[in-house]
Amino acid sequence: MREIQASEAEAKLANLLDAVERGETLIITRHGRPIARILPEMDRPQARIDQTLVEIEQFRETMPSIPLEEVLSARHQGH
Repeated sequence: MREIQASEAEAKLANLLDAVERGETLIITRHGRPIARILPEMDRPQARIDQTLVEIEQFRETMPSIPLEEVLSARHQGH
């Protein structure tokens, strides 16, 4: 966890956000006292996974139900 002065954080915000995106946590200080903490967003990847699973399920509901025997038969015909 890195500490950085508020004035320096203002000047280097883009670089600091890159570091946070890579997983680093930053403490912003003013006059030596911590005033803020910047953390990587952890929920975002999980939210993306959850949304993808919902989309997959919605897609599956639009597909016809094919019996397993038919799928296996089609697979064997292709060999």
